[in-house]
Amino acid sequence: MRRREFVTLLGGAAAAWPLAAYAQQPTLPVIGFLSTRWAAESAELVIAFERGLEETGHVKGRDVTIVYKWADNQYDRLRPLVDDLVRQQLAVIVAITTPAALVAKAATSTIPVVFEIAGDPIELGLAASLSRPGGNLTGVTQLGVEVQAKHLELLHEVLPTANVIGALLNPANALAKSTTNHLEMAARALGLELHILHASSDREFDAVFETAVKLHVQGLVIGVDPLFASRRAELAALALRHGLPTIGSFREFVDAGGLMSYSGNLNDAYRLAGIFAGKVLKGARPADLPIQQSAAVELLINLKTAKRLGVTVPPALLARADDVIE
Repeated sequence: MRRREFVTLLGGAAAAWPLAAYAQQPTLPVIGFLSTRWAAESAELVIAFERGLEETGHVKGRDVTIVYKWADNQYDRLRPLVDDLVRQQLAVIVAITTPAALVAKAATSTIPVVFEIAGDPIELGLAASLSRPGGNLTGVTQLGVEVQAKHLELLHEVLPTANVIGALLNPANALAKSTTNHLEMAARALGLELHILHASSDREFDAVFETAVKLHVQGLVIGVDPLFASRRAELAALALRHGLPTIGSFREFVDAGGLMSYSGNLNDAYRLAGIFAGKVLKGARPADLPIQQSAAVELLINLKTAKRLGVTVPPALLARADDVIE
């Protein structure tokens, strides 16, 4: 073999070696992350999710790839987004919020699904039982719907003479029916007149508050829904404008100027979802992985808002609060 031919052959082999070595690298498992929320408002929650993954030994980019899909609170976008995920070689789908979980369940019966929801997974048809879900779904549920009754109690404690209360729900959310049932039972027990008000887009918010005024509503409960969480600042501003004491479902509502919130800890729920996803990556079957209830709840009160509304928060209630904005 001539020297020139040898050098050419050696150079070609050297050039091919990195490609061959790269091709032999193991492919990282892929998590498809589907959320009803906006990406821009979820940075802290994503960090919590990835922290949960890391607790199981899975670091993004090193041990796992994550594909994020955001519906921007448009429920009709969820099915195309999950269909796109299903077409990919996924190890697990993480479905954030009840609407996303229901769409994921309808889209696949083979890809493992980890959900983070605020309702009863059995009532919603996502699992056969909490201890043995039985299908390809498992995950974390918060005390979202269940604490709606407590919202009425807290408003009643702040407004003891009020007898007409409203509740804002999104009829497009599968939780609306069970939330209505819980609220109506609580209202009857407290002797309150309850008006259920509906909004499925922020364009309907003005009309909701105008209706509340016409109905002489004296306090408002804002239900668990990604749309309401995203538009918390707008809802808090409308409540102030109409002089309506309001309790929301997440602490961000109080940070945005709402009077009170009583809810589960979202960061903790997302971290738990990350842990569940990590367990599935390690081989756990969703059918045998018990659903975990995130029972941690926190009460927040905004005294600045109370002052602007002319509301006096009882000292006993302030003493029970986990955080107070003064």
